[in-house]
Amino acid sequence: MRLLWVTAEGSTPPEAERRGLEQVGGFSAEVASGPVLALEDLKNSTYDVVLAEFPIPGWTPEEWLEEAQRVNSLIPVLIRHRDASFDDAVLLTKLGAYYFFGADAPVAELARVLEEAVEYRRSRELALFGAALAQEPWKRFLVGESRAVKNIAQIIRLVGPRRSTVLITGETGTGKEMVARAIHLVSGRSHFPMVAVNCNALPETLLEAELFGHVKGAFTGATNQRIGRFEQAHRSTLFLDEIGDMALDLQAKLLRVLQEREVQRVGSSETIRLDVRVVAASNMDLPERIKQGKFREDLFYRLNVVPIRMPPLREHPGDIPLLVHHFIDKICRLEDVASKRISREALDRLSSYSWPGNVRQLENAVEMAIALSGDKQELNPSDFALPPLGQSRPVAAGASPVVRVPDDGLDFERTVSRIERSILDQALERTGGNKKLAAEMLRLKRTTLSAKLKSLEETSV
Repeated sequence: MRLLWVTAEGSTPPEAERRGLEQVGGFSAEVASGPVLALEDLKNSTYDVVLAEFPIPGWTPEEWLEEAQRVNSLIPVLIRHRDASFDDAVLLTKLGAYYFFGADAPVAELARVLEEAVEYRRSRELALFGAALAQEPWKRFLVGESRAVKNIAQIIRLVGPRRSTVLITGETGTGKEMVARAIHLVSGRSHFPMVAVNCNALPETLLEAELFGHVKGAFTGATNQRIGRFEQAHRSTLFLDEIGDMALDLQAKLLRVLQEREVQRVGSSETIRLDVRVVAASNMDLPERIKQGKFREDLFYRLNVVPIRMPPLREHPGDIPLLVHHFIDKICRLEDVASKRISREALDRLSSYSWPGNVRQLENAVEMAIALSGDKQELNPSDFALPPLGQSRPVAAGASPVVRVPDDGLDFERTVSRIERSILDQALERTGGNKKLAAEMLRLKRTTLSAKLKSLEETSV
């Protein structure tokens, strides 16, 4: 379990307490030296619980608690303030603090309360998800409480009822089809089934007939007339998966269908008017495919009316516990087996893994664990066959990055430059190339960021 330990700048918690919490409660404590840095860390939503030590110069516990809840209201906050009064304790608990310590507590007591806070958070997350699901059934396709997932949910609410074309991008396994189904369920077209086509599953000649249909005798083997997927999706939603793999000739025909809202079956001159809402998805970098001459720019803009980027699971690891519980309930129901629990150690292991296959890989891991656990009621770390932990998720900001020095040594300057370049590139990617916002994210002056970029470019030449 991950504990964020908030202290005044330049201060650190007692080492004995840190070791004790790790041994007694299994807590991995990360120290945020200063309240502002702590609030930045909280935005990642990767912590199970927060312990804030006061007094902190320039901040009252009430002020910091309010800011912490504004950043992430789900993570329980415990406050320890040796100089506070009973009235202060009452006020802080009314304001939302999970617990208040007015003096030093034994490590065992501290660990017990922290464990209770973590269990409270997990039960609250599940309750909130259940309530949201009752009000908005489409949310079963979008599990999570991170900022990234909430942003996607808001887009679905806004564009779902409209006919706007949507382009969903993201790595394999991030849940692009699930978002497409959520969009369809929110729309007024949900009383008709969504029609899905994998553009990578068929060669060009067969895919054209699959999409637009064909008449009898249109080509060798066309012994009967066939209604295409566009016609099947009339007054419904057509989901075009892996759109980036479509051949250029077929892209031109698809573009015409999207512009004119009509199709012609292969081998026919008859025009068929349609009312189809198109949602497309790709795991490719489509702008890069355009530069390579492999994807039409006009088709990209026709599809990219409402863009949705699905983040990889490593960018919102705080959602992993919710996803795991969701998959356990789902798989146990489908397999008609008694519901299973998952141990805290197993959940911690799953939360610390990078999941290169994203949500799909996580679901497969849970399904395999349930299948191999037999009659056991609790899933343990040994039930999850994962690749080596060397592939665990990237080190969070504030932690010490692991750089292994080989026996024959390394080029220090070049290694540091690569790390620095990686940090700058990530900030620029997250801000869409905006240097001013990237500098603010990294707490640098804009001129400093520009100078570092220039220096790194000159070094790489």
